[in-house]
Amino acid sequence: QVQLVESGGGLVQAGGSLRLSCTTSGQTFNNYAMGWFRQAPGKEREVVATISRIYTTYYADSVKGRFTISKDDAKNIVYLQMNSLKPDDTAVYYCAARPDNILSAWDSWGQGTQVTVSS
Repeated sequence: QVQLVESGGGLVQAGGSLRLSCTTSGQTFNNYAMGWFRQAPGKEREVVATISRIYTTYYADSVKGRFTISKDDAKNIVYLQMNSLKPDDTAVYYCAARPDNILSAWDSWGQGTQVTVSS
């Protein structure tokens, strides 16, 4: 498994921006797919964005055009740039990792970082 630590959450007004970071350790970063998930109060955890080891990205429809996932293989860091934030983006954001093959599940999780967007 991979050890994950998120940072960069906070309170921001609607329309503002935040960048989340996820630092990793413990395994070969380049062999993993990385993802950002979020969970709002009373709701199930949902995928926000993912990036494969070869930089293929996926975004939830709700964040397309506003959020960008990226990674720095040399530094073992994954980022989530969040622009044009809305109150509906308020949630705890989690970084996750899984071995990059079709059989693997998201089995490594960070502790989460709170993002609050005020209207």
